[in-house]
Amino acid sequence: MSLPLHHTDPEGISDPDLAAARSGSVFALLGHLGVLQFSGEDAESFLQGQLSCDVANVGLRSSTYGAYCSPKGRMLANFLLWRGEAGFFMALSRDIVAAVQKNISRFVLRSKVKISDASSDIVLVGAAGPRVDGALRDVFPDLPTEPNEVCRQPGMGAVMKLRDGRFVLATEGSSAPALRQRLAGSLQPVDARAWRWLDIRSGLPLVTAATQDQFVPQMANFELLGGVSFDKGCYTGQEIVARAQHLGKVKRRMFLANVAAAAAAGDELYSEDLGDQASGMVVNSEASPDGGHDLLAVVQTASRDSSAVHLKSRGGPVLRFLPLPYAIA
Repeated sequence: MSLPLHHTDPEGISDPDLAAARSGSVFALLGHLGVLQFSGEDAESFLQGQLSCDVANVGLRSSTYGAYCSPKGRMLANFLLWRGEAGFFMALSRDIVAAVQKNISRFVLRSKVKISDASSDIVLVGAAGPRVDGALRDVFPDLPTEPNEVCRQPGMGAVMKLRDGRFVLATEGSSAPALRQRLAGSLQPVDARAWRWLDIRSGLPLVTAATQDQFVPQMANFELLGGVSFDKGCYTGQEIVARAQHLGKVKRRMFLANVAAAAAAGDELYSEDLGDQASGMVVNSEASPDGGHDLLAVVQTASRDSSAVHLKSRGGPVLRFLPLPYAIA
C-alpha cells in the first residue's frame, strides 16, 4: 500500500524504514503485538458474550476486528480475531496481554474454555506495498482477495487481508525464519514502528497500557472499522456501547493529525474552547516521514471543528489535522 503524503521536511525521511513504508513494499515482525488463544468446546459462546464483534460469524476463512470492554463500555483491549483448528486467536497489544488474560479469565466460571498466552508460539508478520500480492502469492498460493478473508498454507500458517489492503501473517515460531527468508526476496524488512505508522495513517487504533479503559469503541471509530456488532446479543459493556450508538452523534471522535513534537499514547490534549479541561487524548503516535509525529487522537468534535488543539498543555504544540482514509459519520 503506497500512501500519498506531501513531503514538507527534507530531514523527515532520513529514516530508511519510514521511507520504505511510505512508498515501497515492506514486511515487519510485529513484536509489539501478542496473541491470546481461546480453546475448548465453549470458546465461541464464551467469547460471544465478552467481545463487541460477532464471534459466531468468524469462520476458518474470516477474521474481524473487535474490542473487549469494561462494564462501563470502555475498551480494555482492541484486537484482530481469527479462528483456527485449535480455537480462536486474538492479536492485541503485547503490553496488555497478561492483564486481559487475567481479567477475561474471571468470567470463564464453568465454561469449557482454556485461555493461554500464545505470544511465544505464534509470530505475527505484517506485509504491505504495491508488490505485496505477488510476493505473498509465492508463499501463500491461495492468497486472500477480500478484506477480512483468511487463507492458510501448510507449514507457513495463516494470512489475513486487512481492510486497507495490507496483510497480517500468523505463523508458528519454528516456521518464522523460513517465512522471513522467503519474504526478504521480494519485500524490504522494516522495523515494527514503520508498521505502526502505517496503522496510524490507515486510522487503525491500538489500545495499549497507556490508554486502557479510556474510550468507548465509537470514540476510536471502531464501529466504522467493523469492530462492533449491533445485531448480536449481550456482551460485557454492550448496554453503554449501544446507547452511545443510538443517541446519535458521539461527542468525541478519533482524528488523524501531525504535530511538530514528540508525542506518546496517553498524552492529554487541550483546546482553547475548554480552557484547563483536557479535550482529548493521544491514542497512538509515531515519527512521521514528513517530520514531527503523526498521531491518532480522540478529541471533542466541537474542539476539532472550532478551536486549536494543543499537545500536553494549553501552550503546547498545535495539532495539524489530516484527512482520515474513511469518513466519520
